[in-house]
Amino acid sequence: MEYNTTRNHLIMREYGRHIQKMIEYLVTLEDKEKRQRNAQAVIELMGFLNPHLKNVEDFRHKLWDHLFLISDFKLEVSSPYPIPTRETLRARPKPLKYPKRYPKLSHLGKNLEIVINKALAEENPEKRNGFANAVAYYMKLAYNNWHKETVHDDAIQSELSQITHGQLEFTNTPYVKSFRPNEPRERDRQNFGEYRNKGRNQKFQQRNNNRNDRNNDRPGKFKKKRY
Repeated sequence: MEYNTTRNHLIMREYGRHIQKMIEYLVTLEDKEKRQRNAQAVIELMGFLNPHLKNVEDFRHKLWDHLFLISDFKLEVSSPYPIPTRETLRARPKPLKYPKRYPKLSHLGKNLEIVINKALAEENPEKRNGFANAVAYYMKLAYNNWHKETVHDDAIQSELSQITHGQLEFTNTPYVKSFRPNEPRERDRQNFGEYRNKGRNQKFQQRNNNRNDRNNDRPGKFKKKRY
């Protein structure tokens, strides 16, 4: 009887012990044609055991790489794909370079700084004014997110002038006007009140109609005659 303590290490568990024994047997074959033919059969069997690999792009390439990996790169057969080596298959990827951007306005971010630079480079006065209004609107949103309170236009204009050295001024006050988070505006408050009163009236009318229907359908009740 063969115990697990006497077995060698299972390299890829998703293929199981039997596939690994087949590949170890392939390594011992001396006939090159027989070894190649049996390797093709093992590849087909590995594909049957893992049908989810069929949905992966170049799944047969992955199967051949697994074949050489399980054989500890000792199997000498011809492959339709480049034969991997121990160094290339287990090599660590190069670390990705993290973008290091140091914004001058840390509370507003680097993207707003890019927009401000584009606004300063714009020669068309209408587009320049539109950039300034968009920047001021974003500055108000950022201020509300951090401070949870309203901010006056003069404070935004003062900070914008300080950033751009007085080169940008926003003029679209209704567009830039902001409000506190989670605070409904006056028009929304009026619409909500009208909708609530309308719903209450409909519920009250429906309740009266149901009560009248129950009273009319009650057995043994006679209507009084009017003289």
